[in-house]
Amino acid sequence: MHTHFQTTQSHADPDVIDFGAGHPGDALLPLTLMQAAAAQRLALPDASLLQYGLEQGDGYFRHALAAFLSRRYAAPIDMDHLFVSSGASQALDLICTLYTQPGDVIFVEEPTYFLALRIFADHRLKVTPIATDAQGLDIDALEAALANQRPKLLYIIPTHQNPSGATLPLERRQRLVALSMQHNFLIVADEVYHLLSYAAAPPPALATFADSGTVLGLGSFSKILAPGLRLGWVQAAPQHMTRLYTSGLLDSGGGLNPFTSALVRVVLEEGWEDAYLDKLHATYRQRIAALDAALQAELGDRVHYLTPAGGYFFWLRLPDALDSETLLQRAAAYKVSFRPGVRFSGCGGLRNYMRLSFAFYEDAQLREGVRRLRTALDSLPASV
Repeated sequence: MHTHFQTTQSHADPDVIDFGAGHPGDALLPLTLMQAAAAQRLALPDASLLQYGLEQGDGYFRHALAAFLSRRYAAPIDMDHLFVSSGASQALDLICTLYTQPGDVIFVEEPTYFLALRIFADHRLKVTPIATDAQGLDIDALEAALANQRPKLLYIIPTHQNPSGATLPLERRQRLVALSMQHNFLIVADEVYHLLSYAAAPPPALATFADSGTVLGLGSFSKILAPGLRLGWVQAAPQHMTRLYTSGLLDSGGGLNPFTSALVRVVLEEGWEDAYLDKLHATYRQRIAALDAALQAELGDRVHYLTPAGGYFFWLRLPDALDSETLLQRAAAYKVSFRPGVRFSGCGGLRNYMRLSFAFYEDAQLREGVRRLRTALDSLPASV
């Protein structure tokens, strides 16, 4: 007799199409690739991957990661400027621990990644939202805010932003870095979608401005290989490397995720990551097209959005009078779900927005989900 225990964070009812799931479906996860990597690495008579790891991260892995990023970013990346983390979330939490105190002011985009707001709340930080437009963070609004407040850090998702999908142009990136140097605040750039660009190449990663000394770039294998690996990195100038790897956490536990990084090193060195990324790009391009077509056919001019050029998400604006939380409650009866806009707001706004992910479902389910959304929207009273 087999007992079934829950193993994964999200466990949607199989009857429900949940556009809230910001991760790939199981069919897309690279099980055979990781089996091959594990078999190859574990066949070696080298048990070092089972030992406490080097604090900054395994040197062979950082060497392979630097080579991979140099190629993908089209810019030279030094392995000594990379720190290995247990994913971007853990890196963000460690940065908050080391660089902030409770009560410190930090700036975020409006909208921003809703679970980053949870980490900032854990650290009891005061969040000030800064306006964005179709091209990401509004640098003029940032300058205005800097006249009145002194933030410890600014948290930004510069490429294929979660949830809006916006990508910050090069000129704004340059102005942002200049302002961080002038006003002495850190830029924590969450760049987990940078390598998921499906059209033209994005502007240079903010991490490539690390020599300024004010930029900490976060990357992760969660979006480009598998979330269960809990493997990511911070790219920053050497003084930040020292601060990260001399922390008490690393002193006590050694480097983060030495076992997993030894397996992913194989994936990088064999070129399997490049091939897998190409597959993801092709799949997600197709899913964007399917979701875009379904939204146009079913919802037409009732929703407004910019078709994403990368990342995982569509960010839909509903009529001003409509609260997406009201729609979400109604949608449950039609077995469809999504993330309401207010979750992404640092000040309780964005109530007429909603985020849909195309990463989890195949084309037919995406189409069916939009059909259910339309039915739920049709069922709302006209006054709502």
